[in-house]
Order: sequence, then C-alpha cells, then structure tokens
Amino acid sequence: MTTYSIDTLEKYKSVTTATLTTVLLKKGLRNVWIREAFPLSPDQERVAGPAFTLRFVPSREDLATPASWTSPNSTRGAVEAMPEGCVAIVAADGCSDAGVFGDILCQRMKYRKVAAMITDGVVRDLEGVVQSELSVWSKGTAAPPSVAGLTFVNWQEPVGCGGVAIFPDDLIVADRDGAVVVPAALVDEVLEMALEQERLEAWILDEVQNGASLPGLYPPNEENLRRYRESRTKT
Repeated sequence: MTTYSIDTLEKYKSVTTATLTTVLLKKGLRNVWIREAFPLSPDQERVAGPAFTLRFVPSREDLATPASWTSPNSTRGAVEAMPEGCVAIVAADGCSDAGVFGDILCQRMKYRKVAAMITDGVVRDLEGVVQSELSVWSKGTAAPPSVAGLTFVNWQEPVGCGGVAIFPDDLIVADRDGAVVVPAALVDEVLEMALEQERLEAWILDEVQNGASLPGLYPPNEENLRRYRESRTKT
C-alpha cells in the first residue's frame, strides 16, 4: 500500500475540499466529490490518508447471512488488514436501510489507528460509533445489520462510492463539505496547486474584508495578480 509522507498528509489537512475540487477541475477532473457522505459528528477535524477500499453489492440471500461474518473474506478480515492512517472507503451501493459497520467494528478500526471511514451507505449503533471517536462520513444511520441489505465482496480493489471511482491508494481528504478523492498519480502536483490556491484566496478574502469589489478581483485580473505576487515577496 502506498505510504504518503507525514509532510504531504499534514499539508493536505490544511487544504479545504472546496479548494481541491477547484484545482482538480482545472486538471479536467469533475467527478471527485463522494456524494451523500457527510460528517457523522459536527466536530470532526479534516482528515487525509490513502484509500483502503471495501466493496458491498446488493444483498443475495444465500451469501448475506450472519454466518458470513466468520468467513476470512468478511468485513472482519478487511478491518484487520487496514493499515494505520488509511481512510476506509466503504462502497455500499447507496444502501440506506442496512448499516455497513456498527460500534464494535468502528471501535476496532479506531484501535488500529485508521484515520476515518467514508461510505455512501449508513452506519448502525450510532451512539456506540460516536463514542468510538472514529471519524465517520456517511449518509446517515439505520438499525439493521449489513446482511439485511448488502453482501460483502472484497477489499482493496477499485470501487464506485458515491458515484466516484476510487482506487486503492488514491488520496482521500474529508472535511465538513464532504470527501474528495485525489488520484494517486496527481497527489504531488495537486498539492502544490492547492496550496497556492489557498494562499491566493486568503489574499482575496482579506481584500474583500477591506472593502474591495469582486470584478477583477475574484478571479483576479493581471493587475490584482501583480499585487498578490508583490504581497508574497513582502512576507
């Protein structure tokens, strides 16, 4: 599994998902925001880490049984394979009436120092999941277990989650606006662009707070870009 440097991850944690979607749009990537995955707790901090993917498909009764939980190829096995710092991406086909994970699995993930879990489905055992202090992005909660509506297939393979194609080791960044995927091959280039975009927008915001009007400022024309660059040389 790809390991990103601590420096890279910390820098990505300083960049909003809104900025990342803008930068990725400039690179020609429009479909990067995972739909219907929102922070389960309002105080969750921004996270960044490599994707560890899990895939569910719609339930098939001969496979989706409580007995399947004891199989080596199960969500339990997947949790034990998760490396420290990864972001678990749980592709649940948008299922909203069966919880992909509950309190016990989330507590185990937290113990293994998984950075976060993101799913286009729902979780169960809400109170216990929150108490586990695992950062979770989901579309909500439901009481029934996963096998009531889903069949677990495998982990660490390409998945579609929230309408977005995600490959193992893609970089995931999530905050209050949701979760965004940065293709692994573009991580360094996107980071450089994103940090510059954040600096530019901070300067623009300061100008607006001081009364500047938007035309020619946002986006900046050549004159305002010159002023911005001059301000950078003074810092």
